[in-house]
Amino acid sequence: MRGYGVRLLLAIAAAAFGIVSAWAADCGDSADGFNEWLASFKQVAIRDGVSPQIVDAALNGVAYQPAVSAHDRSQGFGQSFAVFSARHATPALIKKGKTMLLAYAEPFQKIEQRYGVPAPVLAAIWGLETGYGGDLGAYPTFSALATLAYDCRRAEIYRAELVDALMIVQRGLLQPGQMRGAWAGEIGQTQFMPSAYLKYAVNVEGGGGGNLMSPADALASTANFLRGHGWQPGAGWDEGQPNFPALLEWNSAPVYAKTIALLADKLAQP
Repeated sequence: MRGYGVRLLLAIAAAAFGIVSAWAADCGDSADGFNEWLASFKQVAIRDGVSPQIVDAALNGVAYQPAVSAHDRSQGFGQSFAVFSARHATPALIKKGKTMLLAYAEPFQKIEQRYGVPAPVLAAIWGLETGYGGDLGAYPTFSALATLAYDCRRAEIYRAELVDALMIVQRGLLQPGQMRGAWAGEIGQTQFMPSAYLKYAVNVEGGGGGNLMSPADALASTANFLRGHGWQPGAGWDEGQPNFPALLEWNSAPVYAKTIALLADKLAQP
């Protein structure tokens, strides 16, 4: 779901980039110093293999976003499962989800055959994350990521994600202007962080480099993510069952993972 937590894979992304440790002391909690830091980051990104043209196209005009920093400091799952699931796995979301299962029946079938992840699970994630594509988020991804990369709280993690976002553009997967999403940098129909985009994005036919703004590609990529995190075809997904840990890899908050499972159960009913 947009704005709710940062998935555990961020820590993996941070570890993958040795460049980030040198910047740990170069950070702030306001716009003061942001432009100077961004100028230095551009040079580091270029040294890391991103072309100067891509760096300029993506980062020129990027601005510090106080709302992003405020969101990051206030995030959390303070609600009980009963309250959270009642607010989010609503009858309207269930009704629309059943419609989407029919509308995308063919790609759902292809995806399950390839990755073993049933359509109700993918539809549940899609519905919770963006309302089946109805709200992909309005934050400019590069400004959001740069703000969090400059913030002292988790600078190393987000600097790695910002480099990955630049690589998405360099590989021709998306243009900078297309990259808008959640305040924490997630993008696409099911809200992937840039590191996950690069690792798990596939098209619905199974090829690499899927466009996560496309529903079919995003659903295939979500299935690829779950399979890559231990999803067992044919096994259950509720808490205590073999596939629940894979849902926790999607979002580490138990209340959220349990809500995915609940919504998937309801979508699986006739």
